[in-house]
Parts: sequence; C-alpha cells; structure tokens
Amino acid sequence: MAIIDAPAMLREAALRVTRPRVAVLSMVADNPHSDTDTIATAVRRELGSVSTQTVYDVLRALTDAGLVRRIEPAGSPARFETRVGDNHHHLVCRGCGVITDVNCVVGEAPCLHGSDPEGFMVDEAEVTFWGLCPGCLVPEE
Repeated sequence: MAIIDAPAMLREAALRVTRPRVAVLSMVADNPHSDTDTIATAVRRELGSVSTQTVYDVLRALTDAGLVRRIEPAGSPARFETRVGDNHHHLVCRGCGVITDVNCVVGEAPCLHGSDPEGFMVDEAEVTFWGLCPGCLVPEE
C-alpha cells in the first residue's frame, strides 16, 4: 500500500482538495494500473454515491496536473498510476492482463532515439512489453 498525503499533493498542484479527488488519488496510489471502472467502484465504496463522470473528471484533472499518468495498453481500457516523472515502461501479461512496471535500462528519457525524427522534438517514448506472468506460465511437461 502506497502511503501518500493526497491533500498535500493536490494543494501543491494548485488543485482544490475535495473528497472525490482525495479518494481517487489515494486509490490510484494504492492500486496502480487500475482502470476507471475499478477506481469508480472503490471510490463509491469509500464515499458512497459518486458519479462515473465525476471520476472521469477527477482523473483528467489529476492527469493534467501531472499527479497521475494515463497508460493505454493495446486492447485494454485506459489505466492510471501515480508513478510519474520518471522514465519507466510497462509489461502486460497476455494471459490475465496484469500490468507491472519495467524500469528503463538504457539511456535517458525518452529512452529510445528515433533514427530520423523528421523535425520532431521527442520528449517521451512509450514501450510496452508483452508476455506471460508467472501465474499464467504453463510448465512444460
């Protein structure tokens, strides 16, 4: 369980401290790579009635403020995490869909340098590794 001071983080990002914002930020910190439905369910358990639109709005505000990172693995709904500001990637299990962080092992951000960026200034590269987690690996017999 990640221990964060959600109200302080919100204030530092110049966001108003509200119960839904605190609940969403805390939930994402405690459960990285959660999708919106999972986040909304957990927030409702904690606060009672909170609309799905409110959760989407909070996630957008937190993402815009740089407190939360949105990732979108192929074939999966958007996921959210509070690990922001570093250069890491993700490993997705093809079996169960679990997502784990993978640190960048070579170079500095963006970790990959295109051979011909055609005038673009690259500031981020998104790499997603795909495989099977230990629980989904079938031992060979």
